[in-house]
Parts: sequence; structure tokens; C-alpha cells
Amino acid sequence: MPDIIYTKVDEAPELASASFLPILQKFAAAAGVTIGTKDISLAGRILAAFPDHLTEDQRQPDDLAELGRLVKTADANVIKLPNISASVPQLVAAITELQAKGYALPDYPEAPQTEAEKAIRAKYDAIKGSAVNPVLREGNSDRRAAKAVKNFAQKNPHRMGDWSADSKTRVSSMSGNDFFSNEKSATLPADTTAKILLETADGEIILKDDIHYTAGTVVDATFMSAAALKEFLAAEIENTKSDGTLFSLHLKSTMMKVSDPILFGHAVKAFLAPVFEAHSAALSQLGVNPNFGLGDLLERVKDNPEILSDINSCIAARPPMYMVDSDKGISNLHVSSDVIIDASMPALIRAGGKGWGPDGQESDTNCVIPDNSYAPVYDETIKFFKQNGKLNPATAGTVQNVGLMAQKAEEYGSHPTTFEIPQAGTVKMILADGTVLHEHTVEAGDIWRSASTKKAPIEDWVNLAISRQKAENCNAIFWLDADRAHDAELIAYVTPLLEAKGVADKFDIMTPRDATRTSLEIITKGQNSIAITGNVLRDYLTDLFPILELATSAKMLSVVKLMNGGGLFETGAGGSAPKHVQQLQEENHLRWDSLGEFCALGESLTFLADVKNNSRARVLGQAVDAATQSILDESRSPSRKVGELDNRDSHYWFARYWANALATQNSDVELAAHFEPIAKALADGEDAILAELAEVQGMAADLGGYYRTNADQTAAVMRPSATLNAIID
Repeated sequence: MPDIIYTKVDEAPELASASFLPILQKFAAAAGVTIGTKDISLAGRILAAFPDHLTEDQRQPDDLAELGRLVKTADANVIKLPNISASVPQLVAAITELQAKGYALPDYPEAPQTEAEKAIRAKYDAIKGSAVNPVLREGNSDRRAAKAVKNFAQKNPHRMGDWSADSKTRVSSMSGNDFFSNEKSATLPADTTAKILLETADGEIILKDDIHYTAGTVVDATFMSAAALKEFLAAEIENTKSDGTLFSLHLKSTMMKVSDPILFGHAVKAFLAPVFEAHSAALSQLGVNPNFGLGDLLERVKDNPEILSDINSCIAARPPMYMVDSDKGISNLHVSSDVIIDASMPALIRAGGKGWGPDGQESDTNCVIPDNSYAPVYDETIKFFKQNGKLNPATAGTVQNVGLMAQKAEEYGSHPTTFEIPQAGTVKMILADGTVLHEHTVEAGDIWRSASTKKAPIEDWVNLAISRQKAENCNAIFWLDADRAHDAELIAYVTPLLEAKGVADKFDIMTPRDATRTSLEIITKGQNSIAITGNVLRDYLTDLFPILELATSAKMLSVVKLMNGGGLFETGAGGSAPKHVQQLQEENHLRWDSLGEFCALGESLTFLADVKNNSRARVLGQAVDAATQSILDESRSPSRKVGELDNRDSHYWFARYWANALATQNSDVELAAHFEPIAKALADGEDAILAELAEVQGMAADLGGYYRTNADQTAAVMRPSATLNAIID
């Protein structure tokens, strides 16, 4: 097994790998460190799921499953780049592209009828959404800004939008009958199994059977009323129009791949209610599913002028929508994966509460977040900045995060136990001994879900929080609400563990709303805090605070200390990656910043040195840190504009700084001697290399695909400098 696994992913991060990975493997080999790859891309996962439909040379192993086994061992050392968490439209697009390339994959069955179609649908549904992270995250999360990155952000503060006290931007959430208000939770005293059934007037329907739980697991159950959601959305559409603001919906339809696409579909249907009422039969015949978004709807009705006319009339009568791309007419409701709350809300807040409207102008926005579980975080943030003005990145402190995410913790593990209720009745979760653990009275169309969190990850999370607080010696807050069912069960774990370690006085326990305000007050003073949170809040906060502090979350240091001793090193967020690919295709300029990869690489090499007593890996890691610092100090990061530095330039400079650091260190004279001529060649070749990299910019680039690019074409695009290639190869 290679010393380090570097994941093959999608979009901009994968394009960057075509340039960076040859450099990484070249330098690592000199120190006897091997770097292997595993394919967890969307296309790779699709192909691995259907070997029987492919020729022998087209088949590929299930690398995700293999990595899932590896991360449960002490030998795991994985650098994990951001991958696509596919919505149904993305999944279908990837399938279509692969079919066009000669892969005889089955179509995605939108309405499976036969057992064969249901089996195909089940395989595809296992791929969509967040299929990767729950498998690989066998440990809890330690996310923070690397010191070099934070220092650079303070010395070179990014632009922040101005906030005004009279801003109309606000957060709207349901006042009841949502997941938050209907939640029930209990901690299981012993190992058991459970089943979930729906009791109706016509009899029982088994929703899920043979669910296994271990002793100490916290098991939650809740539901959202479809009727209450419909009423809420209709009211907010009218309120938005009255306010003169943009209508925007913020969900997580990738990670919450069952529940949130349904919520998204409700919003599409509510916004176009007159259309769905007038053309119900025709839309059904055309296969329209509002969960797939306005984009899919428009494609299906493109040859029906009457429906198109009514859609346009309805949109004209509604409040203007928050836009993904106003130039292309792509709205908030086009595709569920286009507006992801953890990226969209921080960007809007950073911009002073402004979103882009269909007229190409910025405007105040009604941020619709139906469920009230975590909406108060964004609501309180907006209120704070209305009262205090924008954050100053030059003086702001930082909010680190310790996140409970191991072993499919909390809501992100709820996919197999989330259901759109087929008819009215009572949902019951029944244990093996006949005990009814949870029950809810539901109506047809309600969304019911159960999530669980095991004892071992909770204890590991608390211990990680204690370790990080001791290392940082700063404010630390458990973001838990004693009045919320699930959080109360966690507090019952947290409090005695802190007391047993004698550190209870080092920590606060606050509701997410109170913790938000306290954390903002702390960083406004230039001080630091640690947010100790559950899985969803981990995801949200590790975008919110980095985007405010650093302008991006892609530069965060993300260490997952795997529970069995291995290490998983994540490289930041990929939310803007599709736009990066589009720019590369149009202008041959890739603005993706690989700083996250650099930071993860340094941590991975240091981890390798620690666990395998590899002194040369330590030297490599120390040199990576020096090179990363030089990238920042010398402003060698990519620019957004064609004709300026891009991702490939930054890789050249990183290789040069890395080689120089290795050539000048005195811990390993053989390594120094090996890298001295490489460092000299990279320095001497500067003019030629930069000219060759600049020469290709400004013209279209053909990658031979999007979800599965052609390797040779991608290498030609991402490695256009013959001078640099000669040194590296």
C-alpha cells in the first residue's frame, strides 16, 4: 500500500491534480515516500457500481469501498480533495456523458416500476448526494486556519460588503411543525435492533427493518409537516414581494440528499403554484418532478408554448429571485445543488447581505431556510452585522471548529431512514423488545427522518475538544441547546466527561444563537474561539467563519483524526469549482487555489513521519510548510483574471520554493544534495516556464469531457510548460 493516498475527484480540484500530482510524486519519491491514488469521483463511483454493464477494460474497482476499509486501520494516510455530492440532475448529466463515451450504463429510472429498475435506482441513489464523506470520515473533525494563512489574511484583508442598520436582508424560518420542533431523542442502554413502521387505517407499512444500534447510541426521530411547509413558503413568497427583496432558498440538497431535495421541490412548486395547478396533468405526463428544479422543468416543457407562457407570467408576478448566474438566467430554483447553504449564506453575508437579482444588480434578500434547527446561526449573524457593521479581516480573530462527524453521526447519516410519508398515520420506531422508542402522527407528504450518533464518536469528540482547547488556551464553546431533544442527550455525555477530566471551567455550553453572537463578539475583539459542534453545524461554520475571515473556506486546514489511529487530511471546500471549470474551458485560466492541498500535504507528511518514524517525510513536511509560507508572502496564489497567475503558475512557484527549502535544509544532507540541482533548474527556467504557462491563456481549452475528462487532453491543458515538465518528469 502506498504511504499516502491522494484522491481522484472532480471538477477544478481534479484539474489541479493533473498539474500538482506529478510534482508531489517526484519530490516524495526522492525521500522514499510513495503516493498512490484512489478514484472517488462521481464518474468513477458510477462505473464501479455497474461492472456487469461494462466491458472488461472499462470496469474499475470500487475505490470508495476500499478506502472505507482503509480508514478504519491505523495505516490510513489519505489526502481527500473535495468531490461532487451529486444532485439528481448532476447524476443524470454524468450518466449521459459516460454513455456518450461508450459506457453501456443504464438510464437513471426516475419512476422505477419493475424490480430491475428499482435495483438500478437503488444503486444510483447510493451514489448521489454525500456518498463519500460518511464512508471516509471515521474520525472527528479538527478544522482551523493555518497560521500562515491567517497571518496573510490579516496583512492582506479581502473586500467586505458594507452592512447598514436598515438592511432588509433577513432569515425566514418555520415557527413550528418543522424538524426542530418535532424532534424526539433517546440514548439506548443496550445493543438492540429496531424497525420503523407506518400504522395507517389500511394497515402497517414497514418503512425500514433490521436497523442495528449499539449501546449508548443517541437515536433521534422527527418530521416536517408538508402542509406547514407549503403554508410557510406561500407566505414568504408574498412577504418577499411586499418587502421588495429577492427570494432565496438555502438548503443542503447534496449532504441531505433525501430530505432537502423534497424541500427544494416544495419551493419550486410553491413559487410556480398557478402553473402546477393549471397544468397538473400535462406536467405529470411530461415527467416533471419539481424536486429536480426549474431548469429541468423548463427543458421538459420547452415545446409547449402555453405552459412556457404561464411560467413566464407567474415568475413576472412573483418577487425577483436570487440568481446563481443572472447573465444566463440561472436562478436559485434552477438546480438544487446550485445553492448550498453553507456556501451561499456566508457569501451573501460577506457581501453585506446582498444577493444578485435577475436584473444583474445587487439587492437585499429574504433568506428562506425552512427548518429552524440551525437557521438561528445565520439570523443572529445578520442581526449582529446590522448592529455592528462588517467584520474587519485585518484585525479579526478566528473561530476554529471541532466537529462531531465520525461514523455517520447525526443528520448526515439519516439517508436510509428518511421517508416521504405515503399516507396519513403514525410512524413508530420499535425496538427489538417491543418498546416504542419514538412515534409521530403524520400526514401524507410529510418528511420523517431518524438519525443516530454512536457513543464512541461522542466521547472521541469531547476528548478532541479538550485537547484542542488545551493547545490553543482560548475560549471554547459547545454549541448545544439544552431545550432541543438531541442536544440534551449530548449534554448528558459532555458534562460528566468534562468534569471527570477536571476541565469543565474551560468550556461554555450555549445555544447556537447565543454561541454565534458570543463568537462574533470574540473575533471582533481580535481574540480566538473554538466552536465545538455537531455534524451539520460543523459543515456550516467551517464555511461561515472562514469566508468572513479569509474570503474562502478552501484554505482551511482540515484534519480528521481517525478513531483507529489513521489520518484523513481534507483540502477545503469545492463549492465554486464548477465556475472554475467553466472559466478554464472558455479562457484556459484555472483560478482554483491549491493552498488547501499544500496545507493538507504538510500535515500528511508530518503524520507519516510520526507514525512510521520516517525522518525524511518530516523534512519533506517542514519544507512544504516553508513553501506554503513563501506562496503567501510572495503573492503567488492564483488570480481570478485571465492573463494573470493561475493554478498552474502557483504549482510552479510551490515546486520552486519546496525544492529550495529542501536544498537549503541541513537535517538531511543527501536530500539537500538531491534537490540542489532541481532548485537551480526551476530558478533558471523561470522566464521560460512562466512564458509557456502564460502563452496558453485566453483561448478555449478542451478537456475531452466534464465528469470524466480525457487524461491526455487534461494533461496537455494543465501541464503546458515543456521546460517545467522536463524538470519534473
